[in-house]
Amino acid sequence: MNQDLNRKIVTATKWSSGSEIVAKLIVPITNMILARLLSPEAFGVVATMTMVVSFADMFADAGFQKYLVQHDFKTKTDKYQSATVAFWTNLLISLLLWGLIVLFNNHIANLVGSPGLGLVFIVAGISLPLTSFSSLQMALFRRDFEYKTLFYVRMIGIIIPFIIVIPLALLGFSYWSLIIGTISGHLANAVILTLKSKWKPQFFYRFDLLKTMFAFSLWSLLESISIWLTSWVGTFIIGSILNSYYVGLYKTSISTVNSIMAIITASTTSVLFSALSRYQNDDQAFKKTLFTFQRFVSIFVFPMSVGIFVYRDLITLILLGKQWKEASLLIGLWGLTSSVSIIFANFSSEAYRAKGKPKLSFLAQILHLVVLIPVLIISSDDFVVLSYVRSLIRFQFIVVHLIIVHYFLKISFSYLLRNIFPIILSSIIMGCLAFLLQKVSNNMIWDFFSILLCIIFYFVLLLVFPKTRQDIVNLISLLKLNFHGNIVKNFLNK
Repeated sequence: MNQDLNRKIVTATKWSSGSEIVAKLIVPITNMILARLLSPEAFGVVATMTMVVSFADMFADAGFQKYLVQHDFKTKTDKYQSATVAFWTNLLISLLLWGLIVLFNNHIANLVGSPGLGLVFIVAGISLPLTSFSSLQMALFRRDFEYKTLFYVRMIGIIIPFIIVIPLALLGFSYWSLIIGTISGHLANAVILTLKSKWKPQFFYRFDLLKTMFAFSLWSLLESISIWLTSWVGTFIIGSILNSYYVGLYKTSISTVNSIMAIITASTTSVLFSALSRYQNDDQAFKKTLFTFQRFVSIFVFPMSVGIFVYRDLITLILLGKQWKEASLLIGLWGLTSSVSIIFANFSSEAYRAKGKPKLSFLAQILHLVVLIPVLIISSDDFVVLSYVRSLIRFQFIVVHLIIVHYFLKISFSYLLRNIFPIILSSIIMGCLAFLLQKVSNNMIWDFFSILLCIIFYFVLLLVFPKTRQDIVNLISLLKLNFHGNIVKNFLNK
């Protein structure tokens, strides 16, 4: 059974990685075009809209997605009945929340620093009922490691900006082009996933199932609220203290870095959660899977972080354009701290959830917010200071997670560090080389050539260490699509 599950994990990672690789080849082109067509103010408006809708959507989901992925159902009937109850509950809550947005649209717009844009929030709220049709299907696909279907869904989402968003932006629709594109994407997901899913909504409801799911999901919901606050409190504070221009700089800088890192993380995090959930009662297999994913992802995210910091001006110029020059510092600092946050904080949260302990993630988020909110309020009147503070405060969050992991999962920081130390050391050495190469010339062609040299130098360094050398061998095997039993065993148990 373990071998079959391992095979599913690796195959799921292949399809998930494939979708992210394709996305990261095409999405940056879309963003490069839109960043030159739309102003930072337009992105700021969309950021505040997304903040409100994502908050409402979080309540509509109520944590049921995680329940469907993590819970051990006795039969397929039990699973589908739970999904049906979750669907009708989600749909009802989403319609109620959309109604509240319609009633209080102007008050909401004023609260988040976008006065006079109440209609934007009304239209954007259409996404709430649409996601009710897709979120649960996505959870069921993830539970069964059916990432091939999710790959095709993602491809549709990638195409939509080219056929909707960019033409509307060219016609002068400003932030409306992004909003209409978002709604179109949610509609496409809802239709495709509903058609492809084996589960279909039925006229069925049981309050005892709702009670069971809500008892499990309560902490997941509280955790989601805390994560939402951590992600969006900066947008709210900057919108209140500064204006939409700086909201656009702030959120777009972070989103740009996150989208780069998501080439790796988005293709592995959901698979990691599904895999750890299956191993939640086997501590040895649980830890081996976690350590393997950490090492596998570290091989890519640590050098990417260093590279984003060193080449931050080049990245800003290429991806966003000259009008976004002020975003360069935050892009570099956020990139530099992202790898540490992903490996030691984000993956720890996935481990808590997979163990059925979302309250640990909630605790970590609250302890972080206690520090984050006052620090942001104090520093938000100067964007340069904000860039440093917002990035460096992530280390407080990481320390909190390391303490929780040590006491509750019985995993020491020293072991975590040893697991990926060769990768960290190689990334630092590569970063030093990159700084030296930048001193040679400011020419863009030289920058690209130096990046290529750094990549080659980094992987040569990895080959010096036996453990990472074996990881490289396994990765090459995976890229060749050799998913026979011994490769899977080596990959997951090394």
